[in-house]
Amino acid sequence: MTQGESNTFTPTDTRPPSVLFICTGNTARSQMAQVLLEHHAGDRFSVQSAGLEPGEINPLTLKVLEERGLSTGHLQAKGVKPLLGEHFTYVVTVCDRAEANCPIFPHASYRLSWAFDDPAAAQGNEEERLAVFRRVRDEIDDRIQSWLRSQA
Repeated sequence: MTQGESNTFTPTDTRPPSVLFICTGNTARSQMAQVLLEHHAGDRFSVQSAGLEPGEINPLTLKVLEERGLSTGHLQAKGVKPLLGEHFTYVVTVCDRAEANCPIFPHASYRLSWAFDDPAAAQGNEEERLAVFRRVRDEIDDRIQSWLRSQA
């Protein structure tokens, strides 16, 4: 190092790391993951979710998130194709089908697979199905909090 040089690293990109959660329909698991990561560390990450075959957000997804006082007004189901050229720090699949069929994101730094049961496949009356949505929400929440601790 010559006189006047600094050994302090100054990153040129000041944007937060970006996370994309992907599931089959972008109707339950990936939406839950998006909202939960935004809740726990929204200031540390830019967060999105998408689906291989996007549908309508399941009303029970919204219900179990709102039970926790989490905002859902900004959520909308969307597909992965328009996002393929974007840069993501993390691409996280949250179901086995999405992991098996996820397209390659050439500008992603890391790809993670976190498989959770599909709450939309739950059978029974509304209360029984709601119990499955709550369980999956809580499993996703636990995984996100554990992952955040490993990022510190």
